[in-house]
Amino acid sequence: MEAGIVGLPNVGKSTLFNALTCSVAAQSANYPFCTIEPNEGIVSVPDPRLSRITKYIVPQKIIPAALKLVDIAGIVKGAAEGEGLGNKFLSHIRQVDAIMQVVRCFEDPDVTHVAGNVDPIADIDTIETELVLADMQTLENALPKAQRSARGGDKEAILRVAAIEKCNAHLESEQPLRTLVLPETEALAISSYGLMTAKPILYVANVDETDLEGKHELVDRVREHAAKTGAGVACVCAKLEAEIAELDEEDRAEMLSDVGLEEPSLNVIARETYKTLGLQSFFTAGETEVRAWPVPVGATGPQAAGVIHSDFERGFIRAEIYQVDDLEQYKSEKEIRAAGKLRIEGKAYVMQDGDICHFLFNV
Repeated sequence: MEAGIVGLPNVGKSTLFNALTCSVAAQSANYPFCTIEPNEGIVSVPDPRLSRITKYIVPQKIIPAALKLVDIAGIVKGAAEGEGLGNKFLSHIRQVDAIMQVVRCFEDPDVTHVAGNVDPIADIDTIETELVLADMQTLENALPKAQRSARGGDKEAILRVAAIEKCNAHLESEQPLRTLVLPETEALAISSYGLMTAKPILYVANVDETDLEGKHELVDRVREHAAKTGAGVACVCAKLEAEIAELDEEDRAEMLSDVGLEEPSLNVIARETYKTLGLQSFFTAGETEVRAWPVPVGATGPQAAGVIHSDFERGFIRAEIYQVDDLEQYKSEKEIRAAGKLRIEGKAYVMQDGDICHFLFNV
C-alpha cells in the first residue's frame, strides 16, 4: 500500500517528503528507511505498543510497520488537459492507494504562492477539479466499450455501465467519488480504472511555527472542507520538522520540548496516513524479533497470515492471539496461556488492531 504526496508549488510538499524520509533515516536501526527511487521512500509508522511488548519479550530486532510514500510531480491548473507535468502527475496518482495533499496554511512574504495569495480551499479545489475532469475523461472513454459488451449480455459489463453512469452523474455535480457509495459488485466492476477521486485523502495543513496546533482560521477552513468530503486532516510545520529531523536523538528531544511537542508531528502524519490507507497493525513477538505487520481493516486471520508468507495463508489452521494488555497483566506468554487468556481463532476470525499472533499452518 502506498500514498502519494501532492500539492501546488511552494506549499511545502517536497519539504515534508524530505523531512519524513530524513527523520526515519536519522532514527535508530530499529526504524529502517530506504530510498527506492529519488521520489519514493519507505517510512516507518511509529507505534508505542512495540516498546510495551518489548518490555516483556526482549528481541534481537524491533521492526515497525512501514508504508511507501511517493513524492508526485507538482500540479498546475489544466493538468487534465496535459498542462505542465499533468499527464505524469495523473498517471502516478492512479497508481497509489491514497492521496496526501499538502496545503499551505501559513503566511510568508518571502515564499510566493503560485496563485498570488494563500487560500488552502482554492488549492484543494484546483487539484480536485483536475482529478474530477480526469476521472470523467476516463469514464467517458470506457463507456462505449462497456455498453457494447452489455448489449451482448455480459453481466459484468452491465454492472460496469451502471457504475459508470452513477459515477458520471456524481462527478458532474462536482463531487469526488469518495463520497459516492456504490454496491460492492459495481465498485469491483470499475476498480481497474484507478479513479483518482475515489481514493481516500488526507489533507496535511502546513502551518507556521507559531501555530503548531493548527488554530489559524486557514486550518479551520480545511477541517470544514474535509468534514464535508470524508477526508482526514493533520497539521505539521514542514520547515520545523525538517530541522528537527536532522538533529541527533538528544538534541531532537530538547528541541521538541522547547516548542512544546511530545513527539515529532511527522509521527502523527505517518500514523494518519496509515489510517487513511485503511490499515491497522498486528504483531508477532519472539526472541528473534518483535514486528508490526500492516493489514487492511476487516482482514481475516488467514489474510493476515498471508502478509507474512503466502504459505501461511494457504495452509492456515488457526491463530493463537492475545493483546498487549494481556502481556502487561501476566508478564509473559507462558502466564497468559496458564491463565486461559490465549484465544484460539479460526479462518473466519476478523483481525483486531493490536492482536499479537502465532499462526499455525500446514502445507
